[in-house]
Amino acid sequence: MTSAIEIKDYSYAYADGTAALKDISLIIEHGQKVVLIGPNGAGKSTLLLAMAGFVKGTGKIFVDGIEVNKKNNKKIRGLIGCCVENPEDQLFMPTIYEDVAFGPLNLRLEKDEVKARTRQALETVGLWSLADKPPHHLSAGQKRAAAIATILSMKPGIITLDEPTSSLDPTCRNKILRIIRELPQTIIVATCDMNFAAEFAEHAVLIDNGQKTAEGEPQKIMAEEQLMTSHGLEVPWKYRKSI
Repeated sequence: MTSAIEIKDYSYAYADGTAALKDISLIIEHGQKVVLIGPNGAGKSTLLLAMAGFVKGTGKIFVDGIEVNKKNNKKIRGLIGCCVENPEDQLFMPTIYEDVAFGPLNLRLEKDEVKARTRQALETVGLWSLADKPPHHLSAGQKRAAAIATILSMKPGIITLDEPTSSLDPTCRNKILRIIRELPQTIIVATCDMNFAAEFAEHAVLIDNGQKTAEGEPQKIMAEEQLMTSHGLEVPWKYRKSI
């Protein structure tokens, strides 16, 4: 059986030659809940973009056994759904219903299938009652949930989320945590929110300066104070030693 994501010796540099990712190798299995942790500018977001074929570097990336390249981009985008850091970049229609229906409509699905997918996605994130609301009338947490719904309606097997708790208050943060923790898909989250990462992840990958620095069970990585502080991160509350 193929892995959800397999990355082999992947490197990527910006146009000016600055290295963003350096010889990354990583395997993510189907159904895993994975966090990419690291300081700002570590390369986490770039790695998510590379998984979906939005940036092209050297090395190889496979999604469900299919190599990420220009020829396979359409297949890859059907397998992996990406939530970007700013949800407003994904919400552009007059209502959130139309935003969530946009993807299925572009797949030219039957009307009944579009309606069913849209309702199911909005119910999953708790926004069905607000389906007719304009996106700009939503709270920050509701916008984040709506952006996730736009991905769910496409029914990908893999979902990536970039800083999903950015600018959210604790209540909204916990709602997003509940939503994505209960999803059956393979979920890959890039985040600097260590408390969120500790509550969500089954597997953690520490990235800094474009390199994979550590990988394994979240507690084994995030409870190591020296490791975390040396990479500009905090130990999550649940892993801090009691005084």
